[in-house]
Amino acid sequence: GDEALFNDRGADNNVDLTQNSSNFRNPPRTKDVLVNGETVKLKYCFTCKIFRPPRASHCSMCDNCIERFDHHCPWVGNCVGKRNYRYFYLMIVTITILCIYVLAFSIAHIVMLSREKENTLISAMSETPASVIEALIAFFAVWSVLGLAGFHSYLAGTNQTTNEEIKGSWAQRHGEVVRNPYTTNNCCGNFTKILCGPSYSSLLRLREDKNKEKRDMEEVKKKIEKLMFEQQNNSDSQGHWTNSQPHNGIPVDHTDLQTQLPRTPTPS
Repeated sequence: GDEALFNDRGADNNVDLTQNSSNFRNPPRTKDVLVNGETVKLKYCFTCKIFRPPRASHCSMCDNCIERFDHHCPWVGNCVGKRNYRYFYLMIVTITILCIYVLAFSIAHIVMLSREKENTLISAMSETPASVIEALIAFFAVWSVLGLAGFHSYLAGTNQTTNEEIKGSWAQRHGEVVRNPYTTNNCCGNFTKILCGPSYSSLLRLREDKNKEKRDMEEVKKKIEKLMFEQQNNSDSQGHWTNSQPHNGIPVDHTDLQTQLPRTPTPS
């Protein structure tokens, strides 16, 4: 894969940042790795305490380093990156198709109504105000989603991200051509790689599994403490009958029996 030469993971790159350590030394801020023959600089994230993988960036909203970071989308309330970019792209493309569909058929409905009853266009619009409202909404919405779908089609065709395009990561600098190491140099190949590539598992599940294991251990500990407390209470309650023997299945205290037994008369 593209990141075949990048073998460092978060757990392997943890650095002890405690100032009290006598051997404290600041970690290097960058590290160079080879990706498809091109040198790529990795930046150290002091928040996550890892060297960010290629094309990754730290999102302050999600408080995590995102692989193949594209952007943080407030409309979906999540980052768009390596695992969900294809779904985001398909979403904006289908929304664009929906807006064009609604706009075209709303206009067609108004025109057919005006021709059917031989009315003017204004009278046909007054008969179907819902179609007019739908056409207006679709008309104003289609431009934004169409532009967004076109922009991301360009990014997918060149295998870039919004973050890389804005920063100009693969733009020509000082006359020097910078090659994108992730592109297949083929538009169809890039689309196939992005839209039909493998599904990746979440790296955050490792953290969730550790937290779940910790919560399970705490629940087991609480149950054990509860059972021990109940057993202690039972033993304390049974301590009052240590000198008693069962009488017809009912424990009887000897102190009560001494008060109930008849007294032997003393000789006069």
